[in-house]
Amino acid sequence: MTIRPELIDKLRTKRTQLTENVSPEKLEELHAKGLLSARERLGTLFVEGTFQELGLHASHSATNFGMATKTLPADGVVCGTGYVGAMQVAAFSQDFSVVAGTLGKMQARKINRTMRHALRNGVPVVAFKDSGGARIQEGVDALSGYGDVFYSNVLLSGVVPQIAVICGPCAGGAAYSPALMDFVIMTRENAHMFLTGPQVIKAVTGRATTMAEVGGAEMHATISGNAHFIAEDDQHAIGVVKQLLSYLPSNNTEDPPHDLTVPIEEMEDPGINDCIPDSPSEPLDMYAVIRRLVDNGELLEVHAGFARNIIVGFARISGVVVGLIANQPMVMAGALDLNAADKVARFVRTCNVFNVPVVTLVDVPGFLPGVEQERGGIIRHGAKMLFAYGSCTTPKITVILRKAYGGSYLAMCSQEMGADMVFAWPTAEIAVMGAEAAVKILYRKEIAAAEDQSAKAAEMAQEYREKFASPYVSASNFYITDVIEPQDTRWMVALALRKVLDKRELRPTKKHGNIPM
Repeated sequence: MTIRPELIDKLRTKRTQLTENVSPEKLEELHAKGLLSARERLGTLFVEGTFQELGLHASHSATNFGMATKTLPADGVVCGTGYVGAMQVAAFSQDFSVVAGTLGKMQARKINRTMRHALRNGVPVVAFKDSGGARIQEGVDALSGYGDVFYSNVLLSGVVPQIAVICGPCAGGAAYSPALMDFVIMTRENAHMFLTGPQVIKAVTGRATTMAEVGGAEMHATISGNAHFIAEDDQHAIGVVKQLLSYLPSNNTEDPPHDLTVPIEEMEDPGINDCIPDSPSEPLDMYAVIRRLVDNGELLEVHAGFARNIIVGFARISGVVVGLIANQPMVMAGALDLNAADKVARFVRTCNVFNVPVVTLVDVPGFLPGVEQERGGIIRHGAKMLFAYGSCTTPKITVILRKAYGGSYLAMCSQEMGADMVFAWPTAEIAVMGAEAAVKILYRKEIAAAEDQSAKAAEMAQEYREKFASPYVSASNFYITDVIEPQDTRWMVALALRKVLDKRELRPTKKHGNIPM
């Protein structure tokens, strides 16, 4: 028996109607703005020929407000699976050309089915967000749909990587889904994410504002911290997704894609000495050190514009994928504040759930003092860092370059907070506080009695530094693993990482710890 040709024709006609719903003229308009269509986004993400769609023919069941006669192609979201390189990925892409990509009952069902496929098969999720929010024509069905999506986000959290790409509007309750995911990428000009837009804010508070001020990519990447990356356009955003996936495992039961065929070369790097300022009071540019430490000088920085006094990101050291955390003395002297603490804690926990080793570079004078910091809850926020490092069971290597004072020494993953190996440069100062501050307390009378008080304070600070803050004091008490030459840092860290990659650490049985929020 052969299938009737008219049945094949009908299938092909319906498929064309559902997949070619954006006219060539409209596509040109989108491309001129740096936008891709919903289907083009998935086509660009996946290896050609590997995409299989889920729910192409799914249709809404709404009847009110004239919806009964409306055909909504794919119900405003394209869902499916494909390959990014050799990695299977589940993805969905909201289609703004279909009732502004609004979410209704069927769209939510499709998204949830895609996410549950990711959960069952242990593969990452990539979500392209381009939606006006809840489909008000479907009322509470739309709200219920969002609840289902949020629940799935939480269910997948810590199991598979979840990456949100905000390509257009992401309004109202829709913004909570990306906030529940691991990484958020926003395009610079086209993306907006907000709970209440400028019109609502003006109506309720009387304050006039702009979309850029309350929901733009720049604001979220530098002020609110809701966005981890800014992309110039859709193509660039998809490139960032691929970069991220190249550092992550498919799920929490796998290791990251280390390349252990890369040899560890016992090679000195005297050029790193040029990164160290002559005076301890001069700031060190941590980026210069990082470029010499990681393979090919490549760092995929996360939250680059937010809390710039701390640097976090992914890199490789002799082929081993690492999550790198470093103070940046060029900004606020590298002191830790509210936002820096949140940034570190979140990144450490992300590394931990996906088995990524953590390398910490320390040059920190302390937590930022100030009334605003104390009233803002710096104790609670700083405790998040301690909690994150203390609960992290992946390999942890710490290098103390210069200052490591007080509680910030512990918060930057000291041996006591679970670091597997701690190395220090000869320039390291490990103490309760800086020498200058300490002598003002300890030798106040002697300094006051001196003819030249400044010279006396400097002399006593140097004595204090050598006697109490020297790295050899910590080494003699076995608080650090070794004091190393800066030029040996790269190969020493690379060798240490290989030795702790098989680390297994058991913790007390519990649902989860109660991180200070």
